[in-house]
Amino acid sequence: MDSQCSSSVGSRATIGVVGNINSTPISARIESYEGGEKKCISDVRRTFCLFVTFDLLFVTLLWIIELNVNGGIQDQLKKEVLDYDYHKSFFDIFLLAVFRFAALILAYAVCKLRHWWAIAITTAIATGFLIVKVVVSKLLSQGAFGYLLPIVSFILAWIETWLLDFKVLPQEAGDEIRYLSVQNALDREPLLLPGPVPDGQFYSPPESMADSDEDLDDKHDLEKPIV
Repeated sequence: MDSQCSSSVGSRATIGVVGNINSTPISARIESYEGGEKKCISDVRRTFCLFVTFDLLFVTLLWIIELNVNGGIQDQLKKEVLDYDYHKSFFDIFLLAVFRFAALILAYAVCKLRHWWAIAITTAIATGFLIVKVVVSKLLSQGAFGYLLPIVSFILAWIETWLLDFKVLPQEAGDEIRYLSVQNALDREPLLLPGPVPDGQFYSPPESMADSDEDLDDKHDLEKPIV
């Protein structure tokens, strides 16, 4: 009887441990993915937005340095902004960086777009404009900044395209697939986990009221007369 009770207790403990092992990893994983879904923006998308901001700030810094080198900010701002000349001014390259920043932040940070068409449009516009600017204008005759600003703007635009197309979108798609697979695995689990086994399933048969064969033999031996 004691052995049967101990076996029932052991079996219940084993089932409880198995239930915990099966349920804990799935629940932990689903909670982690739900926590990731609650984020306003993913980590890789945030990195992309930071790089877009860096693009604008870096081009702005180079343009301000160019204004200071060529005779002072106020005089050069009047010359490049108010008296704008497509062939000599760098102001349009700065505006191109502002356009790229506004379009990409609106598309991928505010609207959380999950497609490449916005970055494709901005990169195509930036590439076409810079190529025409270098070929038609006279920037190359204005010193180092005539080479530096168009090249830096061109490279940063294509780095943004590579970062979104090969890092942001594939990683977010992979995270979403893993999240859905974990949810499907959780849905396939039984709604009620196996609980403790009732004590009624483990019982000992009632003791037999009839005498066993050994008891009968002992009685016959006792009843024999002693010679």
